[in-house]
Amino acid sequence: MEDKIPRDKGGDDYTEKIVDRRKKFIEKKTGTKFDHVSRYSFDPSTVQGNIENFGGVAQVPIGFAGPLLVNGEHAKGEFYVPLATTEGTLVASYNRGMKLLYESGGITTTVCDDAMQRAPVFVFDSAREAREFGKWVDENFAEIKKQAENTTKTGKLINIDKYIVSKMMFLRFNFTTGDAAGQNMVGKATFVASHWIRANYPKIRRFALSGNIDTDKKTSYINTLRTRGKRVTAEATIPKNLLEGIAKLPIDVLYNLRQVSNLGSFMAGSNNNGSHSANGITAMFIATGQDAANVAESSAAMAYAELTAEKDYYYSITIPSLIVATYGGGTGLATQKECLEMMGCFGKGKVNKLAEIIAATVLCGEFSLGSAVVAGDWVTAHEKLGRNRP
Repeated sequence: MEDKIPRDKGGDDYTEKIVDRRKKFIEKKTGTKFDHVSRYSFDPSTVQGNIENFGGVAQVPIGFAGPLLVNGEHAKGEFYVPLATTEGTLVASYNRGMKLLYESGGITTTVCDDAMQRAPVFVFDSAREAREFGKWVDENFAEIKKQAENTTKTGKLINIDKYIVSKMMFLRFNFTTGDAAGQNMVGKATFVASHWIRANYPKIRRFALSGNIDTDKKTSYINTLRTRGKRVTAEATIPKNLLEGIAKLPIDVLYNLRQVSNLGSFMAGSNNNGSHSANGITAMFIATGQDAANVAESSAAMAYAELTAEKDYYYSITIPSLIVATYGGGTGLATQKECLEMMGCFGKGKVNKLAEIIAATVLCGEFSLGSAVVAGDWVTAHEKLGRNRP
């Protein structure tokens, strides 16, 4: 009896024939009948490079929210946003925020920084040797940059940060990566550059490609301050008459709740003083073929609010490490490509546009949930829309 998951030893592991073998193997081993997992609308060969042992799909419902009005440098105009989720009320909540902010004149978005890292660590016999190595890195940056960029058409090495701990030097290579998320791109580039460094600096005892100061797929204060992926801000000013007339929200109460939320986040040691940026980001990541594990970093956010001189409500959200792509990875898969296309965000030259749309969507969700808490609608909305009753 076959014990291993079937694979095509001839190398053609993405055909209907081998996929069917895997399906039947798992059904036999587990006693589960696949009536839905094995139904999909694309050629299995298109997922090569995205998944191994392919056997089916996880069908996540997609809801649409909008129109979202964005006044960005890259995203301009109205957009309808795909949100893949199983959480009832989520799409309705984001849609609610989009409606109010549309009436307020839309959301201004700004991409402020762009960087992707790989961070090798080099070990020496003493702290002094590590310090001298840092000086050598600065002196030889041009050649290190050349070695790194020889591995990629789009990746560009911006600079290298240096951090000494004991007799170790952590180097944080900062790249731009075009329309790709770029973790694999910068990994390869840094690997080649690090081997050149080791070959030309004999006092290095050993090195590792990642000393974990890049904090790949983990939230961190360094990425909140220094950026990983795109650093993007979404901001809007909501007139007092709209808040108190249409939304039925006392502006002073909403502002005071914002300050209470700041205190609660500080007490908890949170990476985010907002409400739920991970909801919108995750739903858009799944819909558009992003690496969902990057939500661990991308959901970090800094919310800020103030009352203007006219007593209107200014509100912004800054996402310091939004890791997104419009080219490569899962963005070219069938349904994910369609979701990107509906926003005009598929392909080269579109990544900043997507980052702005995501940030604007997050702002709508933050405002909607915050206002629901003030209005007392949070629990009742989940009771009405969020319970999967028979």
